[in-house]
Order: sequence, then structure tokens, then C-alpha cells
Amino acid sequence: MIKSLKKVFEYELLIKLVAQEDGSFVAISPAWKDCYAQGDTIDEAILEITAVAQTLIELYKEEGMEIPLKLQSQKKTDSSSFSVPIFVTS
Repeated sequence: MIKSLKKVFEYELLIKLVAQEDGSFVAISPAWKDCYAQGDTIDEAILEITAVAQTLIELYKEEGMEIPLKLQSQKKTDSSSFSVPIFVTS
């Protein structure tokens, strides 16, 4: 038996990776200045920024703030940027 239905939203998070001198990576979102993360590997940085984005989306929704991500595809700006989908429920 299903107790409740939740709506799932998909946001597209544009990510730019920056390699650090110490070999770690910083992932930033050019569209969202509050959304950034660091990892020892590219995969870790991507996983971390995805978790940050999910948390920020939930926080922004609770506070009634505008989420600076679109529910539709964004165009890539250069070859060092790419997008990953972010899923949140409400």
C-alpha cells in the first residue's frame, strides 16, 4: 500500500572542474555561487557538489528562495564544463 506520493523534480547542474596544485579538484557551478565542493578525485568532487546542490535546493525551497537552476537543459559554455542531473522530492 502506498502511503503518500511525492513529486520528483529534476534540475540540471552545470559544473566546472578546477584542478588544484595539490592534485585535488574543486567543482563549482557557474550558475549558483553558493554551490561548490572539493574532492581528492574528479568523481569525488562531482559526488560532493551533487550532494551540496540537493541540500541547497531543499534549503532554498524551505526558505522560499529562488533556486538558480532551471528545470530544463542549459547550454554548455565551454569544454571544461558539463551538467549532471539533480533529483529532489517534495
